[in-house]
Amino acid sequence: MSRATRSSETHGPGMSAGDGGRPPGLVDNALGRRVPTEVNGQPAVPFGGVNGHRPAGRKHAPPIRSCADYPASGDKRVDSLQEAFRRCGLADGMVISSHHHLRDGDRVGVMALEAAADLGVKDLMWFPSASFPCHAGVIDLMEAGVVHHIEGSLNGPLGDYCSRGKMRGLGVLRSHGGRWQAIQDGEVRIDVAIIAAPTADAFGNCDGSHGPSACGSLGFALADSLYAEHVIVVTDNLVPFPCIPWQIQGNHVDYVVEVDSIGDPAKIVSGTTRITRSPERLMIARNVARLLEQAGIMRDGFSFQAGAGGIALAFVHYLAELMREAGVKARFVRGGSTQYLVELLQQGLTDYILDGQTFDLEGVRSIASDPRHVATSPFTSYNFHGKGNFASMVDAVVLGATEVDIHFNANVNTHSDGRLLHGIGGWQNCLASSCAILAVPSFRDRIPVIKDEVTTVTGPGELIDVVATERGIAINPRREDLLEALRGSDLPIRPIEEIQQEVEGMCGGKPREAEVTDTPVAVIKWVDGTVIDTVWQIAEDG
Repeated sequence: MSRATRSSETHGPGMSAGDGGRPPGLVDNALGRRVPTEVNGQPAVPFGGVNGHRPAGRKHAPPIRSCADYPASGDKRVDSLQEAFRRCGLADGMVISSHHHLRDGDRVGVMALEAAADLGVKDLMWFPSASFPCHAGVIDLMEAGVVHHIEGSLNGPLGDYCSRGKMRGLGVLRSHGGRWQAIQDGEVRIDVAIIAAPTADAFGNCDGSHGPSACGSLGFALADSLYAEHVIVVTDNLVPFPCIPWQIQGNHVDYVVEVDSIGDPAKIVSGTTRITRSPERLMIARNVARLLEQAGIMRDGFSFQAGAGGIALAFVHYLAELMREAGVKARFVRGGSTQYLVELLQQGLTDYILDGQTFDLEGVRSIASDPRHVATSPFTSYNFHGKGNFASMVDAVVLGATEVDIHFNANVNTHSDGRLLHGIGGWQNCLASSCAILAVPSFRDRIPVIKDEVTTVTGPGELIDVVATERGIAINPRREDLLEALRGSDLPIRPIEEIQQEVEGMCGGKPREAEVTDTPVAVIKWVDGTVIDTVWQIAEDG
């Protein structure tokens, strides 16, 4: 059980103060975290350790359809989302999915749910691949009873709403690969998938890399198109058949709806994909690049992945300098693509970008024009219930975290106050890399990042190899090979406990633990669909 401070005074429906004030149906998983055995009416499997769970059965499949029920002309257009929903038979309690390639510029997710509200539908489950502040309008739809709960990343306002116990069902947070796993395995059965397409034809073929709302890859929508009962494409750029190239095949699409705009182009990209200017964070990035060089990871034909945060972008910049000096070329780099990865490709420092998500306009332009910049999906990159995936073939990955503990467990979902404010993205999946590095500042807002125990476990410490801060670099003792390779290095390699103690001395002691109740509001799924941790309702008076 977490060491976060728990109040025993708050209990949800059907929960008693028995068992030490804990609700029934909770067990300890392999990490000792208290997790529910039932989530939103479905049995849940507690995390049994890395590689501890094996799936059974066969993949889920949608019903067989007949061409006789679709226009011979191939024109699947209908006048509105409401009409498309009527034809799909949308009813109370169904599951509507959407994707987030348009990021904070997305207009389609809320548009679709509002169209469902116009039909008087209630108690929907919304299943986005991620959410952003632009989706705050879903709170009003939950208040009105249109949306029952969300299974998807809960960022910003939605995460805060869930943390305060306002959502009627449990939130379920999955990685990008975990979302594909859940759809493929039939854990989540999508009734209607909504695909926002920057370019499409009337048959339903879709492309994300062209058009006024171009956003790059549409890989996160691919599982929805393959497995959903019904699929609706929404576009603001209809082109004559065939839409070339296509990332989503029209053969999986039921209806096409034209709208004035699917998103705000100014907000489709992250907007903050800039190298950090902080001297301390630049030092972290430089040292991580040097670690790859000195450990022998940076070699001809290697591969790496880095996120779109300021430290990760600076790492790419410094690593590129070292690669040029050493005459080293990567075989491939994994994206989230940014202008910095595009520059590597254009400068001949890598053969390919394998792109799961496009983070800026340079990435959008590159994926639209350069065949070496390849759109991928969570199936090829991250799905754990497949015959292997790309993630384990990456030599090194550089990621962030909100918290790390002395056992190298890491948290990317909640803040130290217990609030659920971030999704998982591909973070968990990337831990399969041969060297998983967390590049983090040692404190934020005078709160130490390294703790005795994280508020929420998103990833187990046995998969996290390096924690790099401006106060030093800690290498997981499990990685004796890395420690040996870096013996004699001039890098500031220190035990994680030593870094923790120094930072606590600077910040006035250990960080205050989150004050939360015994009421679960969300669960964190591991890449295999098991429950790795629980997010608890915050104590409002805390």
